[in-house]
Amino acid sequence: MKWIIAFLILSILIAFHEFGHFLFAKMAGVDVEEFSIGFGPRLLTTVKNGTRYSLKLLLFGGSCQMKGMYEYDDEDEDDDTPKEPAEPEEGSFQAASLGKRAAIIFAGPLFNFILAFVGAVIIISLVGYDPAEVVYVQDGSPAAEAGLCEGDTVTNFMGDHVSIGRDLSMWFVFNSLTEDTKVTMTYVHEGQKKTVTFDPQVTVRYMMGMTYHVDQPTALIEAVGTDSPLEKAGVSAGDVITSIDGTEITDAKSLNTYFSEHPLTETSVHLTLDRGGESFEADVTPVENRSVSLGFSYNLGRVKTSSIGVLKYSIIELRYLITSTVRSVGALFTGVFGVDDLSGPVGVVDIVGETYEETKSEGALITWMNMINLLILISANLGVMNLLPIPGLDGGRLFFMLFELILRRPVNKKVEMTLQLVAVLALLLLSVYVMYHDILRLLAR
Repeated sequence: MKWIIAFLILSILIAFHEFGHFLFAKMAGVDVEEFSIGFGPRLLTTVKNGTRYSLKLLLFGGSCQMKGMYEYDDEDEDDDTPKEPAEPEEGSFQAASLGKRAAIIFAGPLFNFILAFVGAVIIISLVGYDPAEVVYVQDGSPAAEAGLCEGDTVTNFMGDHVSIGRDLSMWFVFNSLTEDTKVTMTYVHEGQKKTVTFDPQVTVRYMMGMTYHVDQPTALIEAVGTDSPLEKAGVSAGDVITSIDGTEITDAKSLNTYFSEHPLTETSVHLTLDRGGESFEADVTPVENRSVSLGFSYNLGRVKTSSIGVLKYSIIELRYLITSTVRSVGALFTGVFGVDDLSGPVGVVDIVGETYEETKSEGALITWMNMINLLILISANLGVMNLLPIPGLDGGRLFFMLFELILRRPVNKKVEMTLQLVAVLALLLLSVYVMYHDILRLLAR
């Protein structure tokens, strides 16, 4: 079932994208020779009003094939005789004005954004939006001393406009908070807008480098960090702590209690441990661990809003998705993300399928809300990615049209087609690489 739903969502996205091209082509008087969902052999097909409508075997794609869209004059380049450009055939893509051609190309991504907006309206109508409201301020923290209070609403953070809680989260995806960071933010307190600057909250802890579970009947060390004080002292995962500095440790809860009552410092501690029934001792010197936080937390839950609010926050939702996608693409070039972080059709289908499996036990409403959320996310991503100025994508075609507008003549079609061919081959290689890693991730489970 999960695979059927995943394919259904992808098919809706593709169909809506191609329908945008189709509708604007018809409005511009351009003949559409075939409108298809999928690639490969036709499964179903019919012809109506001169257009063939087809459903093809491979659903990872689709096309709106317009008359004369890929045609160009194959004139002899060695012939120096000036030639008049051939008159485009009536009803062909090339016969349409530059503005109409640009509108036809832009319509595909535009319809992805429209679909994302419609999905956002559904979600926000049913479960609301996530206001960027402060829900907790740590006593004595720099944020508290700056005047921040619970219930305040953040409107700007580190120069980024904030409309919803996820705007704050997005900053942390692409940026790191360090001790040297000066936190600058604007918030609304009891109707008044305030701007403050403060240092982040720095928490200093001393740690030995281990993990354990509080519910274990013994103080079993689940894992030991690489190059940690415990590893250097010869302690390994599976060992059981029986005493610390002479205090008996009977179980994981007593270990937790000991750390609460005797916080670790830079002073060495003496451990008695059990390994396979044999007791041994180790002296361990904890190391300093410094963590940085805002000193406050903000809301990520959703609250209901008015009808006007639904429209407002649906637009904000679309803006958030487009902005986060654009910034993610930029992060690929700055090294924040790598190619291995990308997901192709296989990865997308897997994400949709896994989300369905994980939420179906929570009821039909929650399940379909999650499916619509994924549809919104993927649709907005598809719209942005198609607008990248890369030959072979809609954005690449629009880029060539921009040159046509500036030069007041079409770009050499042979040059355009060659660049598109090279780009398509490069995209295919990238797709194969991404698909390979998607499959490896699936097999690694």
